[in-house]
Amino acid sequence: MQELEIMSGILNSYPYPIVFVDNDYIIRYMNKNARYYYCDERGYGELIGKSIFDCHRPESAELIKEYYKEIQRHGKEIFVNVSIRNQRVYMQGVRNDKGEWIGFFERFELNVEK
Repeated sequence: MQELEIMSGILNSYPYPIVFVDNDYIIRYMNKNARYYYCDERGYGELIGKSIFDCHRPESAELIKEYYKEIQRHGKEIFVNVSIRNQRVYMQGVRNDKGEWIGFFERFELNVEK
């Protein structure tokens, strides 16, 4: 089994959307739940290779850029908001094997009050 096949299987088994965005804010990967949410439910069509800003409100662009800068400063994930489906949305930075920032991913999870 190849590493890419394993990683894809892991990400597709996660029950919520995951979207990876590169340093130029271009969407490079979406797990199957992200494709369903953004493409099928929300009607954005194919988003791979397009700007992350194509599927967010215009006023969100500066916030996304600021969140990514903050992640690069401290290296920790950031809570972004709660979605219309009552899911918590986070941004997490991603580094390559050399420790260089290559982008970030957005992930959702169920918003459970404790």
